Amino acid sequence: MAGHEFFEPADRKRPVADPTAAEPLAAEDARHSCDPAFKHGVVVGFDGSTSSERALAYAIGMAHRSGSGLIIVHVANRLPTTVWAGCEPPVFVDVPDHRTEVLGLELACAEYLAEVPWILVERGGDICHELEEVGREYEADAIVVGSTHGIVGRIFGSVAGRLAKRAKRPVVVIP
Repeated sequence: MAGHEFFEPADRKRPVADPTAAEPLAAEDARHSCDPAFKHGVVVGFDGSTSSERALAYAIGMAHRSGSGLIIVHVANRLPTTVWAGCEPPVFVDVPDHRTEVLGLELACAEYLAEVPWILVERGGDICHELEEVGREYEADAIVVGSTHGIVGRIFGSVAGRLAKRAKRPVVVIP
């Protein structure tokens, strides 16, 4: 959607699936589905809030200093159907979230992102799980998030706190 594009040279050899394998697509399934140009990059959670903007600014500097790419992740809303239907057990429904498109357009116009190659990834679900999953897929060197201020973070626990407890890679929390 937005960000820098990296084109693969025409003379680069592509891996070929083993013709003797039982499943011809097994070799492709083993590969990651992420853009290899962003391997070992910096993952940053971004929702347009003030704290996520500070996290993005820090992540840009971190990616620039390390010479890596920036993977900006926006996690779309998921609401339990019990909110709408009043039924049990809770089932989660993906709510159309056009916020990612708006964020993508804002980021595409942002001059401060010209320093590093970046991509915007949209996911749906639990924010902590999705940030860690993107970090795993891209073999990220770090995940950067903004801290949560307010009563909701104190009651339910902040994303930064939960992510720092469960992540398998360094988590940088920006106040």
